[in-house]
Amino acid sequence: MFGVPVEGMPKEIRNNAKAINFGIIYGISAFGLARNLGIEREEAGAYIKMYFERFPGIRDYMEETKAFARAHGYVKTIFGRRIWVRGVQSKNGQERQAGERQAINAPLQGAAADIIRRAMVRLPDALARSGLKARMLLQVHDELVFEAPKDEADALCKLAKDVMEAAPMPAASLSVPLTVEAKAGATWGAAH
Repeated sequence: MFGVPVEGMPKEIRNNAKAINFGIIYGISAFGLARNLGIEREEAGAYIKMYFERFPGIRDYMEETKAFARAHGYVKTIFGRRIWVRGVQSKNGQERQAGERQAINAPLQGAAADIIRRAMVRLPDALARSGLKARMLLQVHDELVFEAPKDEADALCKLAKDVMEAAPMPAASLSVPLTVEAKAGATWGAAH
C-alpha cells in the first residue's frame, strides 16, 4: 500500500496498511478510515481510491460476492462450507448493506476458521508422532497456544508451523503462500 518492502517495515506503516486493507474489506468509508488512522478524510479517500486502482480484483471479489449472496442468501468458504447471511436480501437499505458487508467478510473469516480447525485436528497426531511432550492449550483467533518443556520449544515451533501451513491441503490450494510465525516464551504475552 505504501511502497515499503515487507522486510524491515516499520510497525506503524504495517498497522496502517492492515487498517486500510481490513477496513476496505469491511466496507469502511473515507470518514471511518480517517478516524481510525487519525488523518484527513481526503487523504483516507485517496488511500481507498489507490487501493482499488492497485488491487482491482478485490473490488471484483466484493461485487461478485455480494451478487452471489443476494441471489442465494449465503456465501461459501474455500472449503465449500455455507455461511448464511442475514439481511443481504432485505428491502431495507441499512440491513441489506450490513448483510453485504457480512457476505464479503464471511468467506475470508470462515476460511481462516476452517484452516485453524484443520490444523488443530492434525496437531495432536503430529505431536504424538514427533515424541514431543508439548500439548495444545487453546486457540486465540488464528493462533494456537502450546505448553512444552523449554528444550522442546524450537522443535515445537517448527512442527506447529509446518502443520499449520499445510492445513488447507489437500482440500484447498491457495494461490498465495500461507505463512505462519511461531514464537516461544514463558507466557503467551512474552511470545508476542
